[in-house]
Amino acid sequence: MRIKPIIKKVIAKLYGGERLINYLRQGGMKIGENCRIFSDISTSESYLVEIGDNTTISGDVTFITHDASIEKVLPDVTDVFGRISIGRNCFIGNGATIMYGVTLADSTIVAAGSVVTKSVKESGKIIGGNPAKIISDFETFAEKSKKYAVNIKGLSAEQKRKLLENDEILVTK
Repeated sequence: MRIKPIIKKVIAKLYGGERLINYLRQGGMKIGENCRIFSDISTSESYLVEIGDNTTISGDVTFITHDASIEKVLPDVTDVFGRISIGRNCFIGNGATIMYGVTLADSTIVAAGSVVTKSVKESGKIIGGNPAKIISDFETFAEKSKKYAVNIKGLSAEQKRKLLENDEILVTK
């Protein structure tokens, strides 16, 4: 059963959980335990995608498992394909694009808007840009962010709003 793209986006935003994950698994995608997915990352080759445990995929993320542009330079062929493998405990930021053939090691963070064209083999790295490259590591990010880090798990919208009225915990650049 094919779901129209707009409906899939709504499902991703509303549910970001088991309903979407079950839908993606039905397409052949391998998804670990305790994942949170807020994008319709299905592709025509969902079976080429594997996502490790405890990984979060933000909104508007795109997984590209093939490239048909090859037919312009090699007219006798139509496509090139590659697997996408996301390790455990990863975070893929809003609007990121993961290209075919890419493997991300465990504990990799992909910055929002990044285009990941190459694999990251070392865990604990933060990548960003277009094309994405290593920009930091977990230890540096933790040290830099701990002044602003908060836990909003379980807070109501009103409690969250009150917490964020405190300018001292808002990031400034």
